[in-house]
Amino acid sequence: MSLAGKNIIVGISGGIAAYKTLSLIRLFVKNGANVKVVVTPNALNFVTKLSLQTLSKNKIYDSVFSEINDYSTEHIALTDWADMMVVAPATANIIGKFATGIADDALSTTFLAFDKPVFIAPAMNNKMYENPAVQRNLQTLIECGIHTIESPIGELACGCEGKGRMEEPEVIFERITGFFLTLEHADHAPTKPFCGKKVLVTAGPTYEVIDPVRFIGNHSSGLMGICIADELADRGAEVILVCGPSVIKSKNSSVKRMDVVSAKDMFDVCKQHFETADITVCSAAVADYTPKQIASQKIKKKDNDLVLKLTKTPDILGYLGEHKTSEQFLVGFALETENEFQNAETKLKSKHLDMLVLNSLNDEGAGFGHITNKISMLFKQGTGCASTPLSARTLSGAEMSAPTIKHFELKNKMDVAKDIVDEIFKAVMSSAVETSP
Repeated sequence: MSLAGKNIIVGISGGIAAYKTLSLIRLFVKNGANVKVVVTPNALNFVTKLSLQTLSKNKIYDSVFSEINDYSTEHIALTDWADMMVVAPATANIIGKFATGIADDALSTTFLAFDKPVFIAPAMNNKMYENPAVQRNLQTLIECGIHTIESPIGELACGCEGKGRMEEPEVIFERITGFFLTLEHADHAPTKPFCGKKVLVTAGPTYEVIDPVRFIGNHSSGLMGICIADELADRGAEVILVCGPSVIKSKNSSVKRMDVVSAKDMFDVCKQHFETADITVCSAAVADYTPKQIASQKIKKKDNDLVLKLTKTPDILGYLGEHKTSEQFLVGFALETENEFQNAETKLKSKHLDMLVLNSLNDEGAGFGHITNKISMLFKQGTGCASTPLSARTLSGAEMSAPTIKHFELKNKMDVAKDIVDEIFKAVMSSAVETSP
């Protein structure tokens, strides 16, 4: 795709990977984009202003108060001019500034003033990348709608092998051109793939009240389900999102969000909307048990142990599986810690699912509290998905009804959502073809 006429801000912070950004700028310019570069002071320890000006064919913005700025408010003028901002490399320091709203240099000030798509390509030592503070800052940016280009695993500048290196310029370029292509397709396509489809999505945890101040819950943030809801809405679906307690907001304003607290609340809302849903994606982490009795006053701490009597919560997925029609498509989620595939296969069949998304807490970077996820997808036979047999075993006799499975690498949850929606689309389309006269 040509980038002719596209205006791109390239932000560079102070990391050794800054040398790669020269190639990225060259790719943008070669393909027709107009590029203006914004740098932090430390970035110029790794690349020179002359190199950046020569490749971008524009002056470099490196100081809020520089006398050579075209405007006294250069950061505002730049944001009005640009269609997109790409920060590569994005160091732990600049990510922290972005996430906490600090604006003390040209790049952080420009970022805060920018209200259009932003992509960041993190780059740092693997220990820094895995630091909880950095992961928390990355999650904050994702929740704010910032696109993160995942750091691959490989050799780092310190000589170690791990996650934290900046993605290659060619890969970043492909992501950016792909994003512009998607926008153009959305603007010109008469219909989107899920246009006319009503989709019910559940997300987040449920809180089961013990007394006025305490509850039983889990660590789910709701990010995975909200990303799925946004992706489906982006592709034209009418989306109803039933969400447990979560501070994360949808990026797509067309998503109709219904906030709930308990498993019973979620069950009641799902029953209300399920009958008219073409597709249902149950990604919520619903509590299995709830207190049998809720104390009307705060339970005071005593010397003896506290015993809570629990009762099962409504089986939302089981109910939907029992009541779905042949025209409806039902997706469930499973988070396992042992016997992952055997338990997932049992759930796929017992809940009458068409597709199940499996993640294991044994996979680093997957599950609750991460901006990334590593999944496998199981499909019941007859969905038409191009998959491999479960556990790559040879099917014979009684095993012929075994589901099929697809494995995926560790990815940002927004990209995982795209994979899930892609597979739903393939399965629903193949089912439609098979059942058509």
